[in-house]
Amino acid sequence: MERQDVLTELTAAQALLDATSAAHLAYTGRDGTPRVVAVGYFWTGEEFVVSTADTAPKVAAVRARPDVALAIDGGGTPGSAQSLSIRGRAEVRIVDGLVPEYVAAARKSMGAEAADEFERNCRRMYERMARIAIVPAWARFHDFGAGRLPGFLQELAEKARN
Repeated sequence: MERQDVLTELTAAQALLDATSAAHLAYTGRDGTPRVVAVGYFWTGEEFVVSTADTAPKVAAVRARPDVALAIDGGGTPGSAQSLSIRGRAEVRIVDGLVPEYVAAARKSMGAEAADEFERNCRRMYERMARIAIVPAWARFHDFGAGRLPGFLQELAEKARN
């Protein structure tokens, strides 16, 4: 997918990206089998940053096989359902203390007082963290209520209307 096409999809998904910091990360485990785990993320405008303990199993697995996918969903009804699918290559870097984007993601979903307490607790807990940065190479945004459907569903809907 061309970079401009990726950016078009991400721009269309901006409200979804602003609304949530929860996603599912898909990667290949060290034993060669697929994994999907719930993660928090922060979109910097260039990359999706997932933060975790430097000892988390996904850190070694993603380093060994850096091709990953990220799925972000929103909406509580079929008419408001939205989804963003990302494919990219992850880069893992170990940082001392907290990953700044980890704190930023928390601040998106918590009030100031709760976020301050969360940060204090995390600073006591994490000596080091892994910063997993995913630069999107492919992206697709669907907004079911707005009629932005996967191609195969769009074709079925058009056939049903005829």
